[in-house]
Amino acid sequence: MLCLATATATAYALGSAARPAQHAPHAQFRAAPPRAAVAAAEEEVDVVVIGSGLGGLSCAGLLASRGLSVAVLEAHYEIGGCAHEFAINLDGKPVPTSAVEKSGEPVFKFEAGPSLYSGLSQAASPNPLKHIYQMIGEEPEWITYDTWGAHLPECPEGYELSIGAENFMEILRRYGGPTAIDDWNRLADELMPLTKGVTALPSTAVRGDAGVLLTLAAKYPKAFIDVIANAQKITAPFNLTKYGVQDAFLTNYLDLIAFLLQGLPSNGTLTAVMAFMVDEFYKPDAVMDFPKGGSGQIAAALARGVTKHAGCSVRTSTPVDQILVEEGRATGVRTKGGRTLRARKAVVSNADLHNTFGLVPRGAHSGFDDERDALLAPAAPVYYDDAGAGVAAGGVGAPLCKSFMHLHLGVKADALPADLPPQWTVVQSWDVPIDAPGNVVVVSVPSLLDPDLAPEGHHVIHAYCAGSEPFSVWEKFDSKEYRNDPEYLKLKEERAAPMWDAIKRRAPDVEAGVVVRQVGTPLTHARFLRRHRGNYGLALAAGGPLEFPKVTTPLPGLYRCGDSTTAGIGVPAVASSGAQCANALLSVWEQLEMNEKIRM
Repeated sequence: MLCLATATATAYALGSAARPAQHAPHAQFRAAPPRAAVAAAEEEVDVVVIGSGLGGLSCAGLLASRGLSVAVLEAHYEIGGCAHEFAINLDGKPVPTSAVEKSGEPVFKFEAGPSLYSGLSQAASPNPLKHIYQMIGEEPEWITYDTWGAHLPECPEGYELSIGAENFMEILRRYGGPTAIDDWNRLADELMPLTKGVTALPSTAVRGDAGVLLTLAAKYPKAFIDVIANAQKITAPFNLTKYGVQDAFLTNYLDLIAFLLQGLPSNGTLTAVMAFMVDEFYKPDAVMDFPKGGSGQIAAALARGVTKHAGCSVRTSTPVDQILVEEGRATGVRTKGGRTLRARKAVVSNADLHNTFGLVPRGAHSGFDDERDALLAPAAPVYYDDAGAGVAAGGVGAPLCKSFMHLHLGVKADALPADLPPQWTVVQSWDVPIDAPGNVVVVSVPSLLDPDLAPEGHHVIHAYCAGSEPFSVWEKFDSKEYRNDPEYLKLKEERAAPMWDAIKRRAPDVEAGVVVRQVGTPLTHARFLRRHRGNYGLALAAGGPLEFPKVTTPLPGLYRCGDSTTAGIGVPAVASSGAQCANALLSVWEQLEMNEKIRM
């Protein structure tokens, strides 16, 4: 189901390709010194990419495949950004992946972010990440499964069914009201025609210039015309009432899926995404995918797409301190170690919006400052965000989704029941906002799919609350000393309680087998993932006053990708942003040659 974000990427991109960029922070930095003053310590490549998130690695791999020299600079010692994997040994100590590969030490491999993937194992797919893999010639090996568990307010004891159309209808029959199936069929009849164009157009082929007529219109004419003809409908905010949906269970279930996909309820989602979701529910033989070796293999395959080319590199533990701006153009970066890396063609930021603006000194470029002031003004109100005073003041800047809570457990296998599904979701209540803290918990046990993710006789469990934890609760601990603060440690336990509850719905004796235990908070996100206020991404509701920033910026030579651009949150969306960023740096003919490898 995560490939539903494909629709977001295509719809937003096509809806805005013909419009001029909207230009809309913070840190104060010194201006870059003259070129001659740093020449002795310089290195030069065609493109510098800041951050090794999936968007940055996708962009880098595509550019490297076209012969550009690319350097990806990652602050963390692991690659992958919000989707990275980290290893903990049996003593509870972190071990870098590079050290595990050399020593073979038994470790628990934990996901820092997503755990649900689809549209990746088949040869032809609308998933943008699949397209990236096809274009760079690297890919993980995929494990498939079709079972999903859920504990909803209507069935707190839980159910476990295969995914796909017939089983979804069974869910509606069991838990929906008398109009649930009729409502669903009516909704499907209205939305299915809108999916034809969106699902046939690869968002990875979108360009922000007239070249899109060659990369999309000429290559996929029927689908392109269909999307253009329905553009007003597919880019409109989704409205369940408009489509006659009355059943409370169906309404709540669609809200849940939309929230899991992009951090907003269904009425903040593009109609294109909801139409795509309907199409996904009706697909026969639907499966979920998981990378053999763990979620870290998703980023590892993208990194291979970079490093296999001469003159290209992915460098960990290399934080960037400043983007250099000279004569009105981004010309390179300076690392925190004082090294200067020049970029002949471009600097690409895969950092979040706030940190990207923070890397450019105020005053370096007036247009970039204007965009900074517009997007980073006090946040506009949206649903149940954590903007605080910004909302109260009627803010107009880009709002943020809230942050995460994580619970990572290394557990003895004999403490878990034999019939656990690899994934299940718990919803505590429909009577509170879907993003209320602790209300929705996703639990993943990926070692049930790949036993190599844990030492022999053990399993890994990852429970998380995505986009629902307010940073304000943790803000007072935001200092270097917080990790050992007794009050902070107590708060961690309190806020982790819903995740323990979600795990115990299926594994009531889990605590007896715990060997390794870690709780992640919004401060963990802010520190290790370099996310402003630990945010999950921009909370830009469909039909709102702001659009996602484009991959281009007002500052010549500076580009961006990731969940602060194009289509926002989600693995497919950020992969698409990376491709669109690469497309902006390549000629139409270079892009067309790349796109020949895409299989829809």
